[in-house]
Amino acid sequence: MNPVKVGICGLGTVGGGTFNVLKRNAEEIARRAGRGIEVAQIAARRPNPKCETGSTPITADIFDVANNPEIDVVIELIGGYTLAHELVLKAIENGKHVVTANKALIAVHGNEIFAKAREKGVIVAFEAAVAGGIPVIKAIREGLAGNRINWLAGIINGTGNFILTEMREKGRAFEDVLKEAQALGYAEADPTFDVEGIDAAHKLTILASIAFGIPLQFDKAYTEGITQLTTADVNYAEALGYRIKHLGVARRTDKGIELRVHPTLIPADRLIANVNGVMNAVMVNGDAAGSTLFYGAGAGMEPTASSVVADLVDVVRAMTADPENRVPHLAFQPDSLSDHPILPIDACESAYYLRIQAKDHPGVLAQVATILSERGINIESIMQMEVEEHDGLVPMILVTHRVLESRIIEAIAALEALDDVAGNVVRIRVEQLN
Repeated sequence: MNPVKVGICGLGTVGGGTFNVLKRNAEEIARRAGRGIEVAQIAARRPNPKCETGSTPITADIFDVANNPEIDVVIELIGGYTLAHELVLKAIENGKHVVTANKALIAVHGNEIFAKAREKGVIVAFEAAVAGGIPVIKAIREGLAGNRINWLAGIINGTGNFILTEMREKGRAFEDVLKEAQALGYAEADPTFDVEGIDAAHKLTILASIAFGIPLQFDKAYTEGITQLTTADVNYAEALGYRIKHLGVARRTDKGIELRVHPTLIPADRLIANVNGVMNAVMVNGDAAGSTLFYGAGAGMEPTASSVVADLVDVVRAMTADPENRVPHLAFQPDSLSDHPILPIDACESAYYLRIQAKDHPGVLAQVATILSERGINIESIMQMEVEEHDGLVPMILVTHRVLESRIIEAIAALEALDDVAGNVVRIRVEQLN
């Protein structure tokens, strides 16, 4: 049987890793796929010194690959929304299967791309778009296909996790750790996507769609970054028995789907709370399997290449199958996707960590308790610290029971209006994940 011919678009970190894995493990991959896989063309603006391409033809124009009649599968690894979008649609139009690691592309344009792929009878595979080398998409889409998924929660951005780990373990300030992350190559020169939760929201959008059988709806995902976190809150959380993680949470409720990315207190004894550095982890809770945890490298040259090549093997296995009998892109049959709405953040429910800077006056705690009680907010624990010498204020740390976000917003407004409360009340959501 003739080998499947592949075109790689983008020879950066992931593209170079993909080429190297395909070359190094060619025999093993062919045994798994049932036929050989040959990189017949590469599109790259510049060589990758970590990748010896030999005699493989190289072009500077990615559309040469999409229009090459010899190519069976286009691997899109250029990133971004615009050019990648055009490339993938052109490849599909030309009847080529696509493998991509582009989470932003899938989260924003996936509905259109999958509809076009169904029309043309081709496959678009995207395992590497979420959590690098962790095969979490395949696990949810196939391994947990017998489950009704209740919720999932993930540390799905390694940069943010590295920053929070350093803040907790070494007491360093956010800005200091961010500079190191940039120097180490974990964060871009413009780190907005990582530290403001946008990258994680792209990935969470994809995971939620596969878990709950809903269309991709990135524009409805709530995102909150980690730029305002302080070492004080990291330390207070630790004293209460929690760790702060930048978490993506998707939960099915009777009213709709919660889809949110934000800093979160997690009990320190949970496995996911002990995922440190640049590592990723995703917890998935199903009605039959219970809670499962998927852990591993969320980025990097060969971990991500591992997922790209795994997708390529799946594509090769399924190329000759009837398109109607392939695994659906979003796990559920296209005509069976749910219209269950995405909830606005004020309709979501969580427990909360509150830090209040209060004047050292009698009766302040009673006022705080009254405001919370009037809004049906119960206090689980409270910790009052010593008076801070530099401003004479007393930090009051509270953890509430679960309550609607709209109620906590009202309570915070009332707390900040008190004469004895200085500045803004710090609020961080709490998830037990049990």
